[in-house]
Amino acid sequence: MVEEALRKRAEELRRLIQYHNYRYHVLDSPIISDYEYDQLMRELQELEAAHPELITPDSPTQRVGGEPAEGFVRVRHPQPILSLSNAFDTEEVRAWFERVRKLDERVEQATFVVEPKLDGLTVVLHYEKGLFTLGATRGDGEYGEDITANLRTVQSLPLRIPVEPQAADVPSRLVVRGEGLIFRRDFDELNRKLAQAGERTYVNPRNTAAGSLRQLDPRITAQRPIRLFCYAIVDAEGLTVRTQWETLQYLRRLGFPVAQEVAYCDDLEQAIQVAQELEEKRDELPYELDGAVIKINQLDLVEALGVVGKDPRGAIAYKFPAQVVTTRLEDIGVNVGRTGVITPYAVLEPVEVGGVTIRQATLHNFDYIQEKDIRIGDRVMIKRAGDVIPYVIGPVVGARTGAEQPYTPPDRCPSCGEPLERIEGEVAVYCVNSGCPAQLVRNLEHFASRAAMDIEGMGIKIAEALVREGLVEDLADLYALSKDDLLKLEAFADKKAENLLASIAASKERSLARLINGLGIRGVGETVAGLLAERFADLDALADASREELEAIEGIGPEIATAVVDWFAQPRNRRMLAKLRAAEVWPKGGRTEPERVAQTLAGLTFVLTGTLPNLARQEARRLIESHGGKVTGSVSGKTDYLVVGESPGSKLQKARELGVREIDEAGLLDLIERGRSGGES
Repeated sequence: MVEEALRKRAEELRRLIQYHNYRYHVLDSPIISDYEYDQLMRELQELEAAHPELITPDSPTQRVGGEPAEGFVRVRHPQPILSLSNAFDTEEVRAWFERVRKLDERVEQATFVVEPKLDGLTVVLHYEKGLFTLGATRGDGEYGEDITANLRTVQSLPLRIPVEPQAADVPSRLVVRGEGLIFRRDFDELNRKLAQAGERTYVNPRNTAAGSLRQLDPRITAQRPIRLFCYAIVDAEGLTVRTQWETLQYLRRLGFPVAQEVAYCDDLEQAIQVAQELEEKRDELPYELDGAVIKINQLDLVEALGVVGKDPRGAIAYKFPAQVVTTRLEDIGVNVGRTGVITPYAVLEPVEVGGVTIRQATLHNFDYIQEKDIRIGDRVMIKRAGDVIPYVIGPVVGARTGAEQPYTPPDRCPSCGEPLERIEGEVAVYCVNSGCPAQLVRNLEHFASRAAMDIEGMGIKIAEALVREGLVEDLADLYALSKDDLLKLEAFADKKAENLLASIAASKERSLARLINGLGIRGVGETVAGLLAERFADLDALADASREELEAIEGIGPEIATAVVDWFAQPRNRRMLAKLRAAEVWPKGGRTEPERVAQTLAGLTFVLTGTLPNLARQEARRLIESHGGKVTGSVSGKTDYLVVGESPGSKLQKARELGVREIDEAGLLDLIERGRSGGES
């Protein structure tokens, strides 16, 4: 007999799945994500597989919905299989058009074709005298892998063309580019079958399609529901097609599958409109896509425009925003930053977004929680775009049961217990206790970082241990540490202790700019620290500077000037400076020749919002401008990047409405380091 608890769980799962089917298919108002639905279905499948007597006729699970190779052979493509450059909003699409228009005046009169940007595996199909003879992956664009045996198992791939006799003339040699993919419903069915069989299920259709087509055993590929869409002629002998639209129609006549959503457009604005309409109905399509491809229709013009890097100038991929999923908000936690900013974050029931499992997401600030009426226990919508930290969009109000609890922000620091303060005109809440343990840990980590005193081996774990054991009460105490002190800490042996002490001693030789940066003064990062070190002889001179003197330095505004004066006015900080002097950590400043920097941000426009962890607003502006970028005060369609810090303001919402790319401070520094990224495959 099956335990009563298992029987009740099976009944509950069937009820939940049927309810969510009704919400999705009948009301068109789902309150859970596909991922959560699949988890419920998987649990029921596993339960029924283990206990077949639990299966009922009305169970959702009862719906009907060659030899292995030793290795892949590399094959050379007859023409380069190029990638595409990306545009993340309509203004970038128009900017692409303006660039190519300047190269060839015929672009002004061009027509366009819009195609779905399919999310699968690119394949290259070879036909000789109408017979399929070779199929390969894209590989590096020049060479791919021979997967002919696997592709023969794909039912939608024609093994002989034309499929209908006399449907079209066939060149003696034809090479076609397409995409192997799995439809959403087929993917779900595949996972259900795998789960019922007790086998590993898959995360997303794209990776499943790619992995299935690259199996060494074609019998495994044959068991996967791979489909094919074709969209380009790579090479042909004795065939001339003049336009991309003609190409698509010709492929259809031969019997190749072509996506129904392709569209011919008279001009760029119509193409943009079609792409936006495709975005709006992306969830209604039977397959996943991550954008729309806008192509110049005239193939001779495309060839004349040529290629930049590996990207043809005659086409661009208009990328859609990241998908949204829902999950349960289990709790709201708070972080204490090194400048004392208190930032809330969401503790989530784990959920997958774009192949990554998310357990935490930012809630921006306490005002955001109140404005969105986000409650603990809510089902919330989560979005992850690019490399930006996942964030909570808001609650799914229709899923509320009444058990959700409104959130009350803390009025005291969770680390030191001191009252929190809000500076007038800011949304951020601060702990102003300079002795706060959480701030001290972060300050120690920053002080030891490469941009500051560069103390090798001094990470956050060691900083936490030093504070926890009471070995340091401020930054200067690092220079009073002994070997015996360090040996008291877990995982410290003689050699490790000696190495850390040697690194601390070596840091005494760092420049004044590095030391100023390491002090953790609010708004003073690497660039501003350099300005101060050029102007003042040492920390004594800087400590005696007035607000007026500081504001007179180009690149330093009133906020930073006030922060510097206030920091040096605190008795605790004065005592720390005295200890630094006694430890002979007292470098001298002076003017140096300005460093010439690469203009890696040339042509890019940035907007700043929120408090960055290391860069003050003026410092970030100066850094961007020094590398050729432009900083404006408001978000518009011409904005390339929004740099997002803690407690962002209304600019964030505006940026999301316009589809402006978001990056954090680390993303900005990475962009400066590598310049503009190229296209993607």
